[in-house]
Amino acid sequence: MNSKEVKETPHIKPNGVEIAETILLPGDPYRAKFIAETFLENPVLFNDVRGMLGYTGEYKGKKVSVMGTGMGSPSMAIYSWELINVFGVKNLIRIGSCGAMQKDIKLYDLIFAMGAATNSNYAHQWNLPGQFPLTASFELLEKAKKVADEKNYKVHIGNVLSSDVFYNADETATEKWANMGILAEEMETTSLYMNAASAGVKALTILTVSDHMITHEQTTQEERQTAFTQMVEIALNMVGSS
Repeated sequence: MNSKEVKETPHIKPNGVEIAETILLPGDPYRAKFIAETFLENPVLFNDVRGMLGYTGEYKGKKVSVMGTGMGSPSMAIYSWELINVFGVKNLIRIGSCGAMQKDIKLYDLIFAMGAATNSNYAHQWNLPGQFPLTASFELLEKAKKVADEKNYKVHIGNVLSSDVFYNADETATEKWANMGILAEEMETTSLYMNAASAGVKALTILTVSDHMITHEQTTQEERQTAFTQMVEIALNMVGSS
């Protein structure tokens, strides 16, 4: 099924524009616009409902889409569910920012979320008789690592915290997660990995460190929109090499 066979959902109205089987998912819709205009050939807008911009274009002759998802697991849950179950997307690559939790990780370092711990209740709706492991597609992870190695980009691979909480009243939370080897904190991987697992499709979260939860270093909002190009190049070259 593709977007030409389905007119619209309440949140995505492509108006006949195809949504590719592989999509990049930044949280910020303006980052999606920047990626489309900077990296894609012949980008066409397929969504602007609620300002959540989505585009389809080509990279190295292959169709690829990019769309914002907003902040947090509920927002990612809605968009990724519709992209997977209504528009037939098969490969979902989240490209976002994160807060580092380990001292050896620096601003602008890349993190591949092999797995994710979470404090979200999103998985409870499946009524599973236990806890479900939130893990990336090994195929996508392997491709991303190969591209990063070819470009000599520094990458950390491991577990992240996918949290529903941005301003945490528990001041000890960061230390507790860091002691368990968590590399960084972000907010969207929980629902992305659950929706992908439930539908049998592939997902991977690629992150750029925008701030450090131990040293309190930060990047600016402008840098987050335009300067995080390495993770975009990795995601697009995964598409181009497939």
